[in-house]
Amino acid sequence: MNPQLHILIVEDQRIVREGLIALFEDEPDITIVGEAASGEEALERYRELRPDVVLMDLQLPGIDGAETTRRIRAADPNARILVLTTYVTDEFIFAALRAGAQGYLLKDASAAELTAAVQAVYAGQTRLSPEVAARLVAGVGGGGPEPLTPRELEVLMLVGRGYSNDMIAAELQIAPRTVKVHVQNILGKLGAANRTEAVTIGLRRGLIALHSASAP
Repeated sequence: MNPQLHILIVEDQRIVREGLIALFEDEPDITIVGEAASGEEALERYRELRPDVVLMDLQLPGIDGAETTRRIRAADPNARILVLTTYVTDEFIFAALRAGAQGYLLKDASAAELTAAVQAVYAGQTRLSPEVAARLVAGVGGGGPEPLTPRELEVLMLVGRGYSNDMIAAELQIAPRTVKVHVQNILGKLGAANRTEAVTIGLRRGLIALHSASAP
């Protein structure tokens, strides 16, 4: 039997919270351990409950979702946060990822997509809606001759979190030599001399979370 995965739902609309609770009731390995309707309440509930994954809305009364994410990650760098929102603009995406969210999903996602994203984020993986990934790829490549691919973007995020090539290979379930090729492509596309400079460029463009968890 798989261990129970505990989720905290942060969402100001009660009807949405109730819908999410109903959705996860059918998932035997997922349990909703708490709810919060504001950023302030989310911070309190996180300290009390220490959930495995936080499902975070961005538009909240008081402290918004991005700032709430930043504060949670600052207090607990190992926190796993999946944004669930209707917003797909660069401003919201970059703010959430800079704050430390590991995933960004839109509210029109299917139940299966949401469940898979929660489990992936819990496992330390990055999960993005296709629309979000497309915007990030365009943003990464905006200053260079060729944009990064979605896979290269994932690799860059993990490099920024301090992962070695072997760790990235294990995380993404690809060969270490493939990771090496991706890193070389990233350096070339970003015009970076080394991994550190590539991370710096990624941070400057708002594509890597500043409060990412350290590598295991």
